[in-house]
Amino acid sequence: MTMAIRDPRIFGRMDGIAISLIALAAVLACAPVSAQTATPPPAPVSDQAAGTPAPASVSDIVVTGTRITSSGFNAPTPTTVIGEEQILKNAQPNIFTTVAQLPSLQGSTGASTGTFSTSSGAQGLSSFSLRGLGTIRTLTLLDGQRVVGANVTGVPDISQFPQLLIKRVDIVTGGASASYGSDAVGGVINFITDTKFTGFKANVQTGVTTYGDDGQVLVQAAVGKSFANDKLHVILSGEYAKEQGVGPGNFGEDLAGSRDWYRATTLVDTGIRNNGSPQFLYRDHGQAYQYTKYGLISAGPLQGTAFDANGQPFAFQYGSNGVPAKNAAGTVTGCYVGFCVGGDQSGHVGSGTSLQSAIQRLNGYTRISYDVAPDMEVYMTANVAQVKTHNQPNPGASKTGLTIQCANPYLPASISAACAANGITTFSYGLSNAILPNIQVNTDRRQYRFVGGLKGKADLIGTSWTYDASYEHGTNITDINVDNVSLTGRYNQAINATRINGQIVCADAVARAAGCQPINIFGGATPSAGALAYITPEAGPFQHTKQTQDAAAGSISGEPITLWAGPVALAAGIEWRREFYRVNADPYGAGVSALSPNSALYPSDPNLNSTVGSNWYAGNYKNGTGRYTVLESFLELNLPILNSETLGRANINGAGRATRYSTSGVVYAWKVGGTWETPLDGFRLRAVTSRDVRAPNLSELFAAPTTTTVPNFTDPFRNTQVLIIQNTIGNSALRPEIARSTEAGIVLSRPKWLPGLSLSFDYYDIKVNDVVSSLSAAQIVNLCFQGNTDTCSAFNLQNAAGPNFVNVQSFNLASIKTKGFDIEGSYQWRQPLGMDGTFSVRALATHVIKFVTDPGLPGTIPVDTAGANSGAIPDWKWLATESYDNDRFSITLQQRWFSDGVIGHQYVVCKPGNCPVSTANNPTIDYNRMKGAFYFDVGGALNVTKQVSMFFKVDNLFDHDPEPSPQTNTGLDVNPALYDTLGRFYRIGVRARF
Repeated sequence: MTMAIRDPRIFGRMDGIAISLIALAAVLACAPVSAQTATPPPAPVSDQAAGTPAPASVSDIVVTGTRITSSGFNAPTPTTVIGEEQILKNAQPNIFTTVAQLPSLQGSTGASTGTFSTSSGAQGLSSFSLRGLGTIRTLTLLDGQRVVGANVTGVPDISQFPQLLIKRVDIVTGGASASYGSDAVGGVINFITDTKFTGFKANVQTGVTTYGDDGQVLVQAAVGKSFANDKLHVILSGEYAKEQGVGPGNFGEDLAGSRDWYRATTLVDTGIRNNGSPQFLYRDHGQAYQYTKYGLISAGPLQGTAFDANGQPFAFQYGSNGVPAKNAAGTVTGCYVGFCVGGDQSGHVGSGTSLQSAIQRLNGYTRISYDVAPDMEVYMTANVAQVKTHNQPNPGASKTGLTIQCANPYLPASISAACAANGITTFSYGLSNAILPNIQVNTDRRQYRFVGGLKGKADLIGTSWTYDASYEHGTNITDINVDNVSLTGRYNQAINATRINGQIVCADAVARAAGCQPINIFGGATPSAGALAYITPEAGPFQHTKQTQDAAAGSISGEPITLWAGPVALAAGIEWRREFYRVNADPYGAGVSALSPNSALYPSDPNLNSTVGSNWYAGNYKNGTGRYTVLESFLELNLPILNSETLGRANINGAGRATRYSTSGVVYAWKVGGTWETPLDGFRLRAVTSRDVRAPNLSELFAAPTTTTVPNFTDPFRNTQVLIIQNTIGNSALRPEIARSTEAGIVLSRPKWLPGLSLSFDYYDIKVNDVVSSLSAAQIVNLCFQGNTDTCSAFNLQNAAGPNFVNVQSFNLASIKTKGFDIEGSYQWRQPLGMDGTFSVRALATHVIKFVTDPGLPGTIPVDTAGANSGAIPDWKWLATESYDNDRFSITLQQRWFSDGVIGHQYVVCKPGNCPVSTANNPTIDYNRMKGAFYFDVGGALNVTKQVSMFFKVDNLFDHDPEPSPQTNTGLDVNPALYDTLGRFYRIGVRARF
């Protein structure tokens, strides 16, 4: 089944602060970063024929691992480079996919993640996560400059980048805050465009899965031309891409297309803690027994009575030979806590989730530059892009625990009679609500980004300096519209029907006056148009977010002095940035406030809470606004200390950055490292240690507030229960997260005895302290009661002047520790076995030794998620490619693999009769394994002429199915963060370059 993208309906001031530059020095040995990257294959014949300029000299290439521009300088921070040739060979409709396949990237988000969500705002958002530290701890740049966020967390959307002009991607796998500022805890991903592109190039491709869905089309074109004796250079590019998405499936276990791997795998809770049996059991075909597709009486004397599509009652078939106890608690004897195994599976909703969001991209980009002097360029870029996505979280809108009147006129006479015979007037009821239209989430992200700058070279005091000054303004507007969502209060009124003068109407007179029309939830009868309009108004949940980013930066780099081992290189700069956001939501979800849009579309309703909102079944977006400014400066030095034919070459590299945040004050970042090119042919060593920072983002600082009333809240200070107002808000007092990162590696780079070979091994160890983490109201109060004063200002339970309250906020309490190593190898064999062409092989692997998160809360323990394949961080992950290229054709093979793992390391595996006591931190389980996966891809290209080539690509050639990722509910039991959920994919296309 395919899905069409639907159009949504609704579319500081600089602080004057002087910050001192700080310099660092220390001695650590390491090897140059460029050694880690395989030598790119030669340009295709079509490029050479088109007169493409030769690659720039090494001295002109700025590698992202450093801000220093110096011939022969090698930074100590490991950097992986993906070249244009590799991007083209992978033939993806979005460059995001090519980069995200790298082993060091774990936990990135894209079109296949978050499809089960209604309110996250991240559906279809393509953003990177290095080292599994999250998208908020990975800094993504475009030509070394920041990009306005496409989400209130501050992360950009790669789908909005000008992808055809990207000539390489630098991935810095290590802390880089000293060089690039906040967020570079896991590393930096820098997209480098071809700023001097000349000529014309285009790419057209299409694709489809082996199941006939996710139809794709990509059209890209770019033109570059020089004028005024090559002083004026103009580049234009545009692209259109559409991926139709996959899914949804249907109720039960039926996935989209003919996919058959969904088995509703569930961790069922036996409720057993201490009799020697495991608490959790790994079982396929888990079945929730509180609801069915068309309705189930879930408690009381009529428990177990279900309704078919025609509204006729029948005895529900529970799995596990379950027998309803027909008590008030709704117990099912023979089943587990909330679940049976097997039986009637028709009410499942997990299979009805989109496997991949539909996505449509439009991108326009231009760059205009003018050479004012031979070494002075003034430039301007404009990037306007729109990305629309669409997904279905699940079918229907499941309800459990509904109280139904036995007098409801829609009930069959037999049920009314049974109520009377058993002396009851109401019963508990649950259903998947298959009679309601399925919820649809539509997002529309629009980016307007403009950069102006001046860069070049100048001589000063006998030294040549490179300089770069720029100003960037970016705006991102995101509209989220959710269709077919019911208002809970209206739904409850509509299902409570009565008969007046022979006509079935809503029982509540006030609701009738407000337009209520009844619905029949006993069976598959479609509600009337009037009833649907009442419970699911057309002006459904929406959120309109505007984010702006203004950034000014200036930097210089040069070699002011020369010492015994060579020139001392220096880079320095100052940067200013302002981040702002405002989010407006509908009054039904947000409540009525100064930030609410025109509430005339939302008539008053006595069944709805107009003050605090939260009236929707899902999609209760809130209003909010916030801003902060940043002023920072940095200094980086490279000191050569050794230049000897006998001992080799070595250098020390150090950098420091001082940053003032308007919300939290001054914080410092630094790095110290070095390289040593040993006397042994091709062997180099490198090491670096750094202090890195991540400042709280707009969402954490100024989260859109929500308010709920919580009765019977326990006050530990007075050992009593009180009524509180719970305010979920941001915390403007949050401090930056502080990370310490250490890396050390050895590299063999193109030795004379085998010049096509490059190998590297790099060990890393990262610890992040003061991690921003969310707490519940009870945790906030209890932490203060136990002596943690950080949370004491967030509540007042003895407020004589007003209501008691608890502000639910995030605090700097948690920590993350991770360590592991990367391995990379490449080899190029020119004219193998006498053939005309080049054979290339490249392999990258990452092994995560541990990834431990400590919540920092009493009663909790640190959890290691490395190797938990229900998450995003497998023990081992690798990527390998082999290719053969000549003037006529090329063929490329690619393998992607990650290792077997567990569901979670917190579980204790045991057999019945041999289990310890099951606890909240270490529950017992009978099976705790998740297989890894191996994917094989193949692609090739044929040069039709020197300017035109045809290509193909097949991903997941053997159509490997994903492994179940069992849940403790009936959600979609698969993990798209690791596993391919779409299956075999075919792509073909044509490229041209003139």
